[in-house]
Amino acid sequence: MTQRQLTAIMRQPIFLVVTLVQPVIWLFLFGALFHKVVELPGFGAGSYLDYLVPGVVVMSAVSSNMWAGMGTLEEIERGTLNRFLTTPVSRAALMNANVVQQGLSTAAQSVLIVLLGKLGGADYPGGVLGLLVLIVVSALLGTVFGASSNAVGMLVRQRESIIGINSFLLLPLTFLSSAFMAPGLMPSWMRHVAAFNPVNWALVSGRSAMAADPDWGDVLGRGGALLALAVVAVWLSTRTFRSYQQSV
Repeated sequence: MTQRQLTAIMRQPIFLVVTLVQPVIWLFLFGALFHKVVELPGFGAGSYLDYLVPGVVVMSAVSSNMWAGMGTLEEIERGTLNRFLTTPVSRAALMNANVVQQGLSTAAQSVLIVLLGKLGGADYPGGVLGLLVLIVVSALLGTVFGASSNAVGMLVRQRESIIGINSFLLLPLTFLSSAFMAPGLMPSWMRHVAAFNPVNWALVSGRSAMAADPDWGDVLGRGGALLALAVVAVWLSTRTFRSYQQSV
């Protein structure tokens, strides 16, 4: 089922180009716009590009995977999903193949952003292991939002509702985190909200692993929380699919 999803994506070269180019635009636009914020007292980073790369990786994971439910709705409207219900294929695979496909796409996006950041002068003191952790947590975060989007799609069954929910959540989730600004310079209430924001968990875990002296407690703590949330999201999406199956 995942291979089917990947084949469909490969047949849309324009979509692939846009998907890969968009985070590159974010990287260099935000990098050019905010490069002097590191001069603010308390920012705590030598180069804004070093700080920004994980932020763009995580933001790309969120924005790409939030739309997984749209693909599921398209499968319902075309009748493809109902035809698959007559086969012995796993129901969990039916519901989550696009989540796996999005996770692989997220990993590819993350690698591209990291490489372009390096070409732009970013430094990664944590080495390959730190970068691997960043890619893994971005894929986990993508799984959380991809599976959640599928669950919402099963519940609302309307594209407009998914568009409205995603548009409402994307910017608050991003800016109520340390994606673009150091926690020390954020208002206290925003720091408290960020502590419960899974987007920030991915950022803290990734940046901690990429530091010269990694804080593995932060890496494992936030990364473990993301893994648990991803498992819950996949379970929830599968449960909502079973409810849909009973209604057809």
